[in-house]
Amino acid sequence: MEQIVLSAINGIVYGLLLFMVSAGLTLIFGMMGVLNFAHASFYMIGAYTAYSLEGYFGFGTSIILSTLFVSALGVAMERWILRRVHRFGHAHELLVTFGIAFIVAELIKSIFGNFPVNYAVPKSLEFPLFHIGSIEYPFYRVFMGGVALAMLAGLYLLLSRTRVGLIVRAAIYKPDMVSALGHNVQRVFMLVVGVGAGLAGLAGAVAGAFYSTNPNMALDLGVMVFVVVVVGGLGSLPGAFIASLINGLLVSFSVMLDFSLNDILPHIGLAGLVTTQSDLMSLKISSVAATLPFLLMLLVLLFKPAGLMGETDEQQ
Repeated sequence: MEQIVLSAINGIVYGLLLFMVSAGLTLIFGMMGVLNFAHASFYMIGAYTAYSLEGYFGFGTSIILSTLFVSALGVAMERWILRRVHRFGHAHELLVTFGIAFIVAELIKSIFGNFPVNYAVPKSLEFPLFHIGSIEYPFYRVFMGGVALAMLAGLYLLLSRTRVGLIVRAAIYKPDMVSALGHNVQRVFMLVVGVGAGLAGLAGAVAGAFYSTNPNMALDLGVMVFVVVVVGGLGSLPGAFIASLINGLLVSFSVMLDFSLNDILPHIGLAGLVTTQSDLMSLKISSVAATLPFLLMLLVLLFKPAGLMGETDEQQ
């Protein structure tokens, strides 16, 4: 029972982290119609920037400064790169952001080396918050989840309760009408990309101290983020939130399942199918935990191609 509760909390926290990164990507796609391949790079830049600034400004201030810095990078990318290639179509935007992701990764390796840096949770935040049976649960995991929930609340209030949010939501669906009403749609696009990049940078600055901060972190999380966006439905923030939690819980619980198909079959009356000749049948579920989100994505695309909460052409 302790393990189940622990896996559930870990899965929720990891899912909230995925949403922090995928929310920005979802907003950008919903407004501009482009999947930004460089989005996970903002997550990595946020972690490395916070690591670089921590020694000068302290942990909390470095998180804020790195978030603002990454947000500024997002604004610059939209203003001087995406805007220039937008008129050539989405294929050019995808290729450009794909190239940016590689450039960022190589720059990180050149500056910090091809190995993890010593970015760690401060000693003042390294203590157990509560106990689950005999297991101590670290405060910092709950802190990461709290930051993600605060971000979710702030994003909801911004989009639903402010004039800026009204204009952003209108620009997603009717950009020509918003422009005709006198609003600068290009500036709205730039704002959304900046906010989206800042959210990813915040996630990296917070999570990089707990997980490993290394040159491959953008690739590792970026793949999962794209799975979340596709499963939830392209451009759907509620879908991204639900898909993030589903994937977080799926990975967390599958890691604790230390049995294979050969172990399951006898309990469901299929003992005759048990074989020791197949490596696939004897694989532990925990050993393939990282591939299960992709299986989920495949199933969702087969039965609901638009994603869990995505809109079909008829609905649009």
